[in-house]
Parts: sequence; C-alpha cells; structure tokens
Amino acid sequence: MYIFSVTAKTKEAIDGFAKDAEAPFIVYIDFKDLIGAEQLARLFVMKEGFYDVVIEKRKQLPKGKVLQLKRKDKQIQEALKTGYAIQLFDEH
Repeated sequence: MYIFSVTAKTKEAIDGFAKDAEAPFIVYIDFKDLIGAEQLARLFVMKEGFYDVVIEKRKQLPKGKVLQLKRKDKQIQEALKTGYAIQLFDEH
C-alpha cells in the first residue's frame, strides 16, 4: 500500500475551500507498484472535482505495517476494502 500527500485545486467551492483554492489530501492506494499507484491517486482526486493534482510526498507501507495499522486506521481499512481512500484536510 502507498500513502500520498497530495495538493489539488478546487473546481468549485467545496468544504470550506473557495473556487480555485489549493486543498491538501492524504490518499491511500492499495496497489503493487508506485507508478500505477501515483496515477490512481491523481485520477481519484480529479474524479472528486479537483485539478492541478500534485503528489508532494509518497511512502510505501510494508505489508506487516498495514496489517498492524488496519485495526485502528479507518482510511487503511477503506483502502484495503475498495482499493483506495481519500482524506481531505481543512488546511495545510
């Protein structure tokens, strides 16, 4: 599983962000390779109505760590179930 720190701009005003404002995300992708996971992260954020998606940071979680964290982390649980999870933050 990969975790990405992402910023993207809003197409419309949403969740306290003005139109064209930059919004921060954490995106969880349960995929085997980094290049594919990055493309999926961009695609899923764009699907939610954002553009100019930039991957700021990336981290691969080893399988053991994923299994350890899945008991407590709802985002990891969601990513394991559906293949991805997106978390929008209020601010940087």
